[in-house]
Amino acid sequence: MNLIIGAGPSGLAIAGQLAARGLPYLLLEKGTRVGEAWHAHYDRLHLHTDRRFSGLPLRPIPEKYPVFVPKNDLLTYWEDYARHYQISPRFGQEVTRVYRRADRWWVETAISTYEAQHVFVCTGYNRVPLIPHWPGQAAFTGSIVHSSTYRNAQPYRGQRVLVVGMGNSGSEIALDLSENGVDTYLSLRSPVNIVTRDVGGKPTQLSAIVLSTLLPNWAYDRLSRFVQKKVIGDLSAYGITTPDYAPTKGIRMGRIPVLDIGTVAQIRAGKIKVRRAIEHFTPTGVQLVDGTRLELDAVILATGYRALLGQIIEGIDDILDERGRPEKLWYDAFPGLYFLGFKTPLTGILRGIKLDSEKIVKQVAKN
Repeated sequence: MNLIIGAGPSGLAIAGQLAARGLPYLLLEKGTRVGEAWHAHYDRLHLHTDRRFSGLPLRPIPEKYPVFVPKNDLLTYWEDYARHYQISPRFGQEVTRVYRRADRWWVETAISTYEAQHVFVCTGYNRVPLIPHWPGQAAFTGSIVHSSTYRNAQPYRGQRVLVVGMGNSGSEIALDLSENGVDTYLSLRSPVNIVTRDVGGKPTQLSAIVLSTLLPNWAYDRLSRFVQKKVIGDLSAYGITTPDYAPTKGIRMGRIPVLDIGTVAQIRAGKIKVRRAIEHFTPTGVQLVDGTRLELDAVILATGYRALLGQIIEGIDDILDERGRPEKLWYDAFPGLYFLGFKTPLTGILRGIKLDSEKIVKQVAKN
């Protein structure tokens, strides 16, 4: 049996590939609908990649949708995709353990155990929210939430809010807050690469796809740094420093740059105030590593996620990185076990899922 874990874009991509080839499968999903994690994302979320390169296998996103597809439209597309290929996940099946015995894989949930020849792990690189802790945090009288629970700025109107972390979620949440009149601070611990998502409304993704095939890494790195300096500029006066490596090199290192859609303009306008890292909490705010104190009503932790696959799959710790993600699609040491959706390619995660799903299913068919 072919068993897929997770009904997000990666799980749907594998299911679609198998269905198109007439191969049977079973899809397990811990939630109650396809794309469960995406339903929980903040309201204003749009894809940061071009619609043309963000579709699932064999069935592109319809042209009626905008270039940068809104979250709700993307979810509608995934639901239509599932109906088209008659993908019917078993919902409410959270996988708690995966292990191999003899020549078979066994997959356990809270209510069932399944036997499979092939297991496709499609749980995503953002499976578990990363929630750090600081001294004094328990005494803070305001609210502290992870960005995974943020929906919109409405609950924070009239408040002083600190967003911790400037990845893509943190920068967009800070933008959302500031555009809605919230007194917004953004806490940074380390340098960050920022690039523009589009130029004049035209996505930069196509350029990335073309240039990544034409140029050697060193040349592409130099070009991306040049464009970054021209378009984004020097933000050191606002408290943001740039790493000593180019954005393209960072992506190869697994460090996704911020795709700016307006946050930089808000920072320059003083509507988002960049501050240093938190040293400790006080009852009414935080003290930063530079000694500055902020009085706050709320703190939003945009501190990222971890895949942590070692928590559910036995014996694979040696092939996982520090975030619990595999670097390859499959490993000879674990026959019949496949991983999809854990890479962050230069040319777009969803595009990578589409391409890699075909590689995986071809490998399965070959074996």
